Amino acid sequence: MKFRALLRSSAALWTAPVWVGIVAFYFFYALHLQDPYEEVIAGPLWGAQQVAIALEYFYAFAYAITFGLATWEGGRLKQDRVWDLAPSRARWRVVGQALVPTVGAGWAILLLPVVMRLVETRLLPTPAAVLPLVMGMGIVCAYAVVGCVLGHLAPRMIAAPFGAVAAFYTISKTSAYSDPIWPRHVSGQLSTSVAFGEYYSAPTILVPFLVAAAVAAAVAAWWSRGPRRLPLRLVATAVALATLVLSARTASGWGVVDGPVSAGHAPARCVGTAPRVCMAEAGGAVERLDDVRSEVTGSLERLRAAGVGVTMPSTVTDGLLYERSSTRPRSTAATWWLPLTAQAEAAGPDGSLAGVRYAVLLSSVTFPCTFPATVTPGTPTAWIINRDAAMLWAAYTVDAQDPYLRWRADEYAQFANGPEVLAKVKERAAKGRALPTAAQRTAWFEQEKAKACRQMPKRPAGVPAATGPQGEDS
Repeated sequence: MKFRALLRSSAALWTAPVWVGIVAFYFFYALHLQDPYEEVIAGPLWGAQQVAIALEYFYAFAYAITFGLATWEGGRLKQDRVWDLAPSRARWRVVGQALVPTVGAGWAILLLPVVMRLVETRLLPTPAAVLPLVMGMGIVCAYAVVGCVLGHLAPRMIAAPFGAVAAFYTISKTSAYSDPIWPRHVSGQLSTSVAFGEYYSAPTILVPFLVAAAVAAAVAAWWSRGPRRLPLRLVATAVALATLVLSARTASGWGVVDGPVSAGHAPARCVGTAPRVCMAEAGGAVERLDDVRSEVTGSLERLRAAGVGVTMPSTVTDGLLYERSSTRPRSTAATWWLPLTAQAEAAGPDGSLAGVRYAVLLSSVTFPCTFPATVTPGTPTAWIINRDAAMLWAAYTVDAQDPYLRWRADEYAQFANGPEVLAKVKERAAKGRALPTAAQRTAWFEQEKAKACRQMPKRPAGVPAATGPQGEDS
């Protein structure tokens, strides 16, 4: 049959308004419901991330519609008695030809939103970025095979619509699974999120594809004819079961939305030495790289001049290159990871990079003890006054007091006497800054750090919850 005649007779053509309408609705409405167009193009933009976002709504639709259309086509082949009319033709050649429009429809449901998203963001994807699209297209073929076999076994008027609905419901609902977690990762609807600079690792892509391919191969084997069909069926079934069990065991160790990813692939641009400062090229703020490096080196030099013991790192790297904190290397004395792009994009109307100076402050000022990340009820909190007064003094040294005070004011909101705490921190910092000589100011700073560490005793039994920090007088 010629392709034009095949297309005219295919259900994929006369159902096209339905699935094209689904693509249009979900792309222009649902996909932009949380992220308006202005925010989408504002960046930072990463091809693999945009492909993953574009496909998020369409996996289940593509598989379900392919399954329904393939079931209909399989039933039509049976009704038209194709095997009786052309008994010499290879069965799978006939099926493959009949399913071309159906597979094309499933592929289009995945391709259209990806192409539109890339056009919208003006990105050229790398081969690794489109791997989830390739995975989805492969799974579409698997659903087409299973659907065609179902169409030969059940009445197509019933099996096609009910099969499509059941496939959509089953696939879409896997995103709600948390115990067990493996259905989320083997269904073909990727639950793993992709951050800037990341690609899906091979297991994340291969596990759902292999499961779908193994199941489709087993179904095809049971439908096949031939003198050796029984051994083929047994082998295909055993392979499908083994693939499903191994895939489920593999995916059970993954997180809810954190399957294996490979990070650190975004290109960076660097400038200078000691420290060498690097920023993401696609982050949207790399044109200010020289200014950012000037702020980094200037802040460190001012802290040193004030008597703060800071070590000059050899490299300061943009945290956006490893946007997900779980994949980012830890900062060391020689290598710092700072949110350079985020702080550069948050520059004020005057172009001030106070956020960069603030990030340098938090990484360079250290204490002789470790403070708790959070304050729990009943824990002594007097150390907060002295620690924050010392930090505010250092923040004034690098002209980063505004972002530091905004951050602390938000933190103090958990205390009943939050405004009084903030006033006391400012008062103590002003006392240190008002000392007559640089040596006295440096000595005050070191004493304040030591006081903060002294005021972290273990909470004795029976001590009531603190209403807020009180600070040490001196």
